Amino acid sequence: MFLNQLNKELEANFSETVDWRRHLHEHPEPSFEEYQTRRFIVQRLKECGYQDIQEEVGGGGIVAYLRGEAEGPTIGFRADFDALRIQEETGLPFASQNPGVMHACGHDGHTAILLSVAKALLPYKDKLAGTVKFIFQHAEEVLPGGGHAMVKDGVLDDVDAVYGLHLRSPLEYGTVSYCPGYAMAAPDFFRITVQGKGGHAAHPDTTVDSVVVASYLVNQLQSLVSRQKDPKQSAVLTVSSLRAGDGAHNVIADKAELRGTVRTFDAGVRNMMEDKLTTLSQTICEAHGASAEVTYERGYPALYNPIEETERIKDIFEQQLTGILVEQTPMRMGGEDFAYFLQKKPGSYFFIHSGNKEKGIVYPHHHPKFDFDERALLLGAKCFVAIVDDYLVPKPSSLVEASSEAVKPHHS
Repeated sequence: MFLNQLNKELEANFSETVDWRRHLHEHPEPSFEEYQTRRFIVQRLKECGYQDIQEEVGGGGIVAYLRGEAEGPTIGFRADFDALRIQEETGLPFASQNPGVMHACGHDGHTAILLSVAKALLPYKDKLAGTVKFIFQHAEEVLPGGGHAMVKDGVLDDVDAVYGLHLRSPLEYGTVSYCPGYAMAAPDFFRITVQGKGGHAAHPDTTVDSVVVASYLVNQLQSLVSRQKDPKQSAVLTVSSLRAGDGAHNVIADKAELRGTVRTFDAGVRNMMEDKLTTLSQTICEAHGASAEVTYERGYPALYNPIEETERIKDIFEQQLTGILVEQTPMRMGGEDFAYFLQKKPGSYFFIHSGNKEKGIVYPHHHPKFDFDERALLLGAKCFVAIVDDYLVPKPSSLVEASSEAVKPHHS
């Protein structure tokens, strides 16, 4: 079978894939500053034999095409490649050499996976009826997100369906998970500045205590979730920071600042949370003789996996991944700018579990000790090539009718 050949190619290239991942991990670059990372990706693509490469897509993305010998749909695969501003504490021999920056979210693995798929597929382009578009995306971690810019720049204009994956530690290796419908939330961020009137701590009656007002506001903001929101809908409001004063014991601070995040799926709930947060903050502060300045920044949209495409990849993975559990996962409150891709075209975003308790790979994303089981690199690559086999590889003539369905992307 063609898919067996591809899987053998991936297995043969696995050590090189690991080397690519470790190089990227050792030389991380933060969002919008991935200059050497981009050069590395382009160099590897050219070494593999790719010539149809586009750079600076959306300001920093990279695209490469693998065009089959026969006509057919175009399938997009996306991998992100930016790192985070975190000081690494893993102690790995290939730990970050860039102080204060590390790959703490698996993007080094995503990129290595897609490069591995590109290398494995190229010798078999004559077997394909259609095109594979490899999309390497910059700046997933920082608003407004490289995905938004790439989509705006037309990266999906010639694509029929688009797929992406994310490594998930500390969930134990051996499972691929999918989530039909809403899979990840819209992450919004707020800052509320409470302006009161400062004074001596011995005479609170002559002040408007910003700390007291802010503390009351922290509690009341939770009523937006518990009393204002439809209980059948999901939402999270977290005040992550409250700052006031300079540490003096005998001074009432004139100003306090709250910062936090709101996570929602439904657009109506998202609008309500923004409106009510602003109104409630201003009203409560006014009632206490203070004022409120509210800044609300919308993050990425909620990531919605079209049902039909998600069910399709579930079936593909169940049929083709030997010894791997394929299961549905609940929606998560984390955000992801692949949401922009799925707003534009059908497809799905799935997850490769990559933790390993025996090796101490138990830390979550964005942790200074984050790591993943490198076997997940091979598993992720096998998922992508299984999708290629289903979409772009003509089936035997005895299955012509089924073939015509198999090579058509299913639009939701």
